[in-house]
Amino acid sequence: MLSINLPSIDRLSLTELVSQMIVVRACGMLYDHQIQYPNWELSTAALQELIGEYGVGGVILLGGSAPEISLKTEQMQSWAKVPLLIAADIEEGVGQRFSGATWFPPPMALQAVSAKYAEAMGKVTAEEAQAIGINWLLAPIVDVNNNPENPVINVRAFGITVGEVMGATRAFISGAKQYSVLTTAKHFPGHGDTSVDSHLQTPSILHNRERFENVEFPPFRNAISAGVDVVMTAHIFVPELDPQNIATLSPPIVTGILRKELAFEGIIITDALMMAGVSKISSPSAIAVQAVKAGVDMLLMPIDPIATIRAIVAAVESGEISRDRLEESVARIWKAKQKVCGHPSDLRKLGNPQNLTIAKEIATKSASISSFISHLRSPKNSKNVALRYLNLIIVDDMLSCGDYLNHQSPAIVLPKANAYKQIIADSNTLENLQCDSFDQVFIQIFSRGNPFRGNTNLHSLTCALVTKLTSANRFEAIAVYGSPYCLDKFLAIMPSHIPWGFSYSQQPESQFAVLQELGFST
Repeated sequence: MLSINLPSIDRLSLTELVSQMIVVRACGMLYDHQIQYPNWELSTAALQELIGEYGVGGVILLGGSAPEISLKTEQMQSWAKVPLLIAADIEEGVGQRFSGATWFPPPMALQAVSAKYAEAMGKVTAEEAQAIGINWLLAPIVDVNNNPENPVINVRAFGITVGEVMGATRAFISGAKQYSVLTTAKHFPGHGDTSVDSHLQTPSILHNRERFENVEFPPFRNAISAGVDVVMTAHIFVPELDPQNIATLSPPIVTGILRKELAFEGIIITDALMMAGVSKISSPSAIAVQAVKAGVDMLLMPIDPIATIRAIVAAVESGEISRDRLEESVARIWKAKQKVCGHPSDLRKLGNPQNLTIAKEIATKSASISSFISHLRSPKNSKNVALRYLNLIIVDDMLSCGDYLNHQSPAIVLPKANAYKQIIADSNTLENLQCDSFDQVFIQIFSRGNPFRGNTNLHSLTCALVTKLTSANRFEAIAVYGSPYCLDKFLAIMPSHIPWGFSYSQQPESQFAVLQELGFST
């Protein structure tokens, strides 16, 4: 552990004290014209003011390449009087958010191979995060995804049972602890059994306390005993635990259960406060004050950081919140900063072939194929060359599929090499799709749970198309990349003789593995 110089907490002004409890969001790219989400990501001038003048405690980054992040983190740390905690949502490895680093399949894929990979996943993620100046992993998710309709957790969870989640969680944390980074268990008291996206509205969970003790709480107890540094709250309403407040704003849940009953001594952070699951409840200032009163230590992505700081300062000055209460939180933040701040970045740690091999192994080994395989007809090599074949690719959103789909992707290249025509569609175009001119249709679906997207009619439209093609004897096969719950919907309506393939990962190596098994030649 490196030693860094931190000022005495009792010498901090009230504004400095509160500011250390704030985590703001910034674009990982270097220039303001590259900002992708201007409503959430600060300009360079605003970011420098909040870091250099107010002294916010942390920054969460999104977007950009790994080398850019190295420059960005170095720049931000140079502005800070007190070293920053720099976080990223990298549940699937650093490459999930920042190109050039290792991108793993979704955590649920580990259950299809071996949970032993979870330790390697934690180790590689922590190693590459530290290499580019990120010292805080907003991972692992320890929610038990026992609701197939969950639009926001889904394959981000390690599994659908308590045992699956607990085993992978301990392994991931063990791997990550080999480097000086913080780990985060989320989303307390448990977001797995929801069918609503808390980015869009507030989910409710109506289970009783006994159910939480048996299902939702054990993974958090397990993570705490494994040494997790941070726990993130969920913007969910659980009336059996608190009939008045959502979890993020609940003293009985945050302080009563998490802090006292589960004896968690680390940092408690809110989920992003710009999410509709909390932001629609009251004003940003009132929400921030209530969250602090509930017992949280850090506020993630408040809508207006400066107004938030001023509101909490005013609450202390009026006696609504004590300074001692804030000093307790900052003491935990100081302890975390002593653990992880001060390590120089080292881009040589990126692009490690061994790390990339581990990710590829998980991706390929977690792919599955139907037990009935009649190799797909290859038109250029068969007597059916006169038939017209279609490769129909269906995606969640055509504007955001570039991370896994381009003109070099196996999902496009292999069918094309076998004389398939190609159409790409999403829920906005699928309803009016005309494919009657094709004799056989091979469907590839890229779909997984995605925050902010909520529930769409994509699956119902695709199911209707599958039914129509089957009745016309023109449905050749299907490949699903992403959510096993998506695959289940099609298996329920497909004839058993129709070949299918599945992969949790949407990356090129998974596409190739599935298509090769289905009989596509290169």
